[in-house]
Amino acid sequence: PFLSQKPKSELVRTSLRLLTSSAYRLQSECKKTLPVETCPTTDIQLVTQQVIQCAYDIAKAAKQLVTITTKENNN
Repeated sequence: PFLSQKPKSELVRTSLRLLTSSAYRLQSECKKTLPVETCPTTDIQLVTQQVIQCAYDIAKAAKQLVTITTKENNN
C-alpha cells in the first residue's frame, strides 16, 4: 500500500530517474564511437545527436534537483 507522497519527493524521484537513465544512455551511445564497437553502418552523426540529447537530459535533471533542494532548504 502506497501512502500519499509529498509532491517534491516525487519530483526528486522523477529527476533522479531521468538523471540515471540519461547517464546509462550516454554511456551506451559513447561506447558506439569506440573502434571495437563501431561497425560500417554506425551513423556517427546520429550517435553525436544522441550524445548531445543525453547530455542535455542530464543537465536538465541536475538543474531540477538543484532547484528542488534549494527550495526545500529555503523553507
